[in-house]
Amino acid sequence: MPSAPVSTTLAFFITCSKGIESLLEGELRVFGIAQIKPSVAGVYCSATLESAYRIIMFSRLCNRVILLLAEGPVVSADDLYASAQVVDWQDHLPVGQTLSISASGGTEQLVHTQFIAQKIKDAIVDQYRALGLPRPDVNRDAPDLLIHAVIKKDRLSLGIDLAGASLHRRNYRTEQGEAPLKETLAAALLMRACWPRADVAEPVLCDPMCGSGTLLIEGLLMALDVAPGLVRDSALTPWPHHDPAAMAMVVSEARERRTRGASWQGKAWGSDSDERAIAIAQRNARRAGLESLIDFQVSSVQILHLPAAPTLVICNPPYAERLGEQTEVEMLYQDLGAFLRREAQGSEAAIFTARPEWGKLLGIHSHKQYALFNGALPAKLLLMRVDAESIYQKHVRAPTPVEHAVEGEAPQTPSTEPLDPGAQMLANRLRKNLKSTGRWEQQQGHMCYRLYDADMPEYSFAIDCYGSHVHMQEYKAPATVSEEDSAQRRRQAYQALCQVMAQELQIPAANIVLKVRERQRGSEQYRPAQKAGEDFEVREGAARFIVNLERYLDTGLFLDHRPIRHWIGEHASGVRFLNLFCYTATATVHAALGGATHSTSVDMSRTYLNWAARNFDINGIDKRQHTLVQQDCMKFLEDCDEQFDLIFLDPPTFSNSKNTENVLDIQRDHASLVDQCMRLLPADGLLIFSNNLRRFRLDDALGERYRVQDCTPASLDKDFERNSRIHQTWFIRH
Repeated sequence: MPSAPVSTTLAFFITCSKGIESLLEGELRVFGIAQIKPSVAGVYCSATLESAYRIIMFSRLCNRVILLLAEGPVVSADDLYASAQVVDWQDHLPVGQTLSISASGGTEQLVHTQFIAQKIKDAIVDQYRALGLPRPDVNRDAPDLLIHAVIKKDRLSLGIDLAGASLHRRNYRTEQGEAPLKETLAAALLMRACWPRADVAEPVLCDPMCGSGTLLIEGLLMALDVAPGLVRDSALTPWPHHDPAAMAMVVSEARERRTRGASWQGKAWGSDSDERAIAIAQRNARRAGLESLIDFQVSSVQILHLPAAPTLVICNPPYAERLGEQTEVEMLYQDLGAFLRREAQGSEAAIFTARPEWGKLLGIHSHKQYALFNGALPAKLLLMRVDAESIYQKHVRAPTPVEHAVEGEAPQTPSTEPLDPGAQMLANRLRKNLKSTGRWEQQQGHMCYRLYDADMPEYSFAIDCYGSHVHMQEYKAPATVSEEDSAQRRRQAYQALCQVMAQELQIPAANIVLKVRERQRGSEQYRPAQKAGEDFEVREGAARFIVNLERYLDTGLFLDHRPIRHWIGEHASGVRFLNLFCYTATATVHAALGGATHSTSVDMSRTYLNWAARNFDINGIDKRQHTLVQQDCMKFLEDCDEQFDLIFLDPPTFSNSKNTENVLDIQRDHASLVDQCMRLLPADGLLIFSNNLRRFRLDDALGERYRVQDCTPASLDKDFERNSRIHQTWFIRH
């Protein structure tokens, strides 16, 4: 390309994260760029060099501004070489400067991006050699010219990056906490949530799970009209055709806009339960020049209180295993919903999640959803208004004689009030189960067992007894069942359970925990009844465990795995035991009490490992001999070279860990997990593999490599015969 005046129209490809292409198109139109053609992860456009500088300075969404130098069909390596030779590279890369080449895409013949980059480099180097000039060197870290080659549908687009580095980096985030959002994605979420609000005199932005503060900082930069290029202190590449005067004009405009924007009257509130994350967020805000406008505090969302309702609440809750186990995160979504109902009535809310099905746990209808990506992970932004019309769900503990679940109803005394016919049928079934299953469990010496598991379809609950406490959890009702019918059956079921427990086992209503979902009506306000719950101790054979029926969706003890835990305890004498995805390490307790010489229990959740440590303490287990490891289990398996005689592998159905490359899909990845475990087993070792994916199918190839025995029937006790697909279990040997 010959040297061009700033007014000459040039061809560009402006890249962005997948899913925000339409937002980028709208942003470019605001910059006065009209000839735009959307593509995947970017847009093509025709613009002047000055317009390109405006994109580099003001765009909050784009990653790179690529000036296109050549386009054309390519199929083979020869085509690729010829296309790269068309460009007069001396016009863009003076002698003595360095280069780097980034390649993506391919054809049937060009399948390796490294080969594509190498072939383009060969074409460039040969061009210099043909003219008797020194060949340019490659510098992958800080090249003078960054060349981009993209092949889509057998067509090459070859260009150069005018900024030289990804524009998503604003330079205020030199350190980061767990699972950070890219700055460009954060800006896109804020734009979708219609921030900043010009119709509010003193708008307030709130992120109750702010992490390193990216959403808050980007939101204030937008409200103050501070160009990303000023925060980034954008420097152009040494490309010889830049127009410094045009760039200086753009910089001057950005500074003037920043001065005018300083009159904005709003502010931001941010909190996080992680003290380290808040410290990082404060330093990031300071580097962005915003520390006086953001109030940070260390607080969990369960106890967070705001001075007033904010204008917009926006957050990116953690995904399962990224910051904790699935159960913890599900509970966190419920806590977030409670926070919104308690502290943000009348506010707008924007929740970004890779698990949109968990949005239902918030208990608030979303009026708009946008499909996006967080890196390669599909995600959605849920937009909602927190008001009586949108709120529909509560998560409460069971009502007691002086406290009731449904606003406006009279308190009831379930143990004495007559039951209606439906509730009486359920009560009869519960008594029948107590005489059969309950009697059998007591004979076996089990304190904890499943009493009822949706035996009657119209009463779809799982009811578990934990000694003198009862855990009653409602299954999701089908869409054909109205909320009124669901609420009525829930009351009937609770009333029947309370009467049966009081009459048969002398368990008071106060010891029955009910987890329910209720729809708000009219002007009803959410009345929080969430409690941290009572920790109490239960026995399982020789083992003692701490359980809590209220604090999390799970209780700390998976009852369906009781036979597996007992088997492990009976066969653990003298073995080296490994427990992967260990949860509260109940299987390890049985192994240790059964005589395991040492054990290693691995889980990502610090909460669950602390719980496991307490289980160790009450059983007198030496934590020097039996270690707890907080780590992604997939990474642990990759790095481990220790041998174990017995391994228990009970992974979740899906999770993505702190290492964003490790996304676990158990159906897809189980063969690899099994192979990694078998690598750690001696010739006579045993792997117990279990999971609870109902449609799971074991890879047939595992049966060709190992001796595989389906032990599912033997791994279920009498109380789970009604739900035989609650898990599947295999014994796998060399």
